[in-house]
Amino acid sequence: MGAGLSRRTVLTMGAALLMTAACGTGSSGTGKIKVWHGYTDAEAEAFGKFVERWNSAHPEQQVEAVFNGGNDNVLQKTLASFASGNPPEIAYEFGSSLTGLTDRPQTQDLTELVKADADFRWDDLFAAGREASTVNGKIYGIPALVDNLSLVYNKKLFDDAGLAHPTAEWKWEDFRAAAQKLTGDGRYGWAYVNDGTEDTVWRFLALLWQAGGDLLSQDGKKSAFNSDAGRQAMQLLRDMAVTDKSVYLDAGDQQYVNLFNSGRVGMLWTGPWDLSTINADVSYGVQILPGKVTHATIAGPDTFVVFGDNGRKNALPFLKWLSSAEIHLDFAMETGHLPIRQSETALPKYQEYEEKYPGAKVFVDNLEKNVTKSRPNIPQYPKISQVLGAAVQSVLLGQAEPQAALTQAAGEVDQELAGS
Repeated sequence: MGAGLSRRTVLTMGAALLMTAACGTGSSGTGKIKVWHGYTDAEAEAFGKFVERWNSAHPEQQVEAVFNGGNDNVLQKTLASFASGNPPEIAYEFGSSLTGLTDRPQTQDLTELVKADADFRWDDLFAAGREASTVNGKIYGIPALVDNLSLVYNKKLFDDAGLAHPTAEWKWEDFRAAAQKLTGDGRYGWAYVNDGTEDTVWRFLALLWQAGGDLLSQDGKKSAFNSDAGRQAMQLLRDMAVTDKSVYLDAGDQQYVNLFNSGRVGMLWTGPWDLSTINADVSYGVQILPGKVTHATIAGPDTFVVFGDNGRKNALPFLKWLSSAEIHLDFAMETGHLPIRQSETALPKYQEYEEKYPGAKVFVDNLEKNVTKSRPNIPQYPKISQVLGAAVQSVLLGQAEPQAALTQAAGEVDQELAGS
């Protein structure tokens, strides 16, 4: 789940009208490309500026930025545009949506174009972004955003409770003990999104990997999470949510940041997209996730996907420019997004970026040190996520024991993989 964008963007009437108009007009003029995006607020303003910057320098390669109404349902909107015959040339898509597009004739295989252009520097992009844009060894997208989960904590609550601040050596036991100490008087130690969606699942996957486990077998034909590592991950969730009652279970309405701001939640497992929503009067720190066997985290990259012949012919120059180290770092300075390229961290302006967004350094370091695994880019992943989301939800609510939930989920996932 990529995450620099709001995952709960509300589809307003104005956005709906804009979307309808965009779908009905199509692209005008040879070489003109339309880009669907779900940016709002500061991100939308920044993206508009960069499109204007490109257009001023490229009068023969004009770009039109169109708000897609919000990215929560962008895959369905994109598929609908195929049916209507009016797809954009470029659409911002969640990385987990890519396999739902690669079997469509409108979706362009960019492998030869990217690999033939040495200046594109594909290998300079962080691995998480490359993996999210690649299916079966073929490049179908250009990384638009890369992020990961870290531990964000309220310094004042830790100080008031007499707790030492989290360190890079923290284990699960340290994390659980701190959450217990922070809980009480209407306050919770930790918050967990428990709506059964991918928001629920990817936090569990980080726990699974920290315990040394895997989601699927090496050949991808069977589930692998019904293991000792899976049991440890599920048991930690049950112990904290049901036994300790130290976890605020967010039902998907994204109240956890408001509760963090008001001092009612002490710790979050979240990404850089939430840092800008933390109130200025809240003193917070950022640390890598606590570990069991490792301190593994999980990235939720998003990608720009190209459609149609016009997109294939004319979209890549803009995307190459937008994803270049210098331009993207400028964009990151305005939005707080993480760098998508390793070379961005070597640019002189990167020091200004770290000064402006001090919490971002941990997330950037995580990309190189602790993003060691990725979600499988396979057509069955949405179903796997749905099954796992229900399993994790049932354990957090105390409706199922960890082993029973894992066994049932593994059976459903194995059946899904075998059926394909």
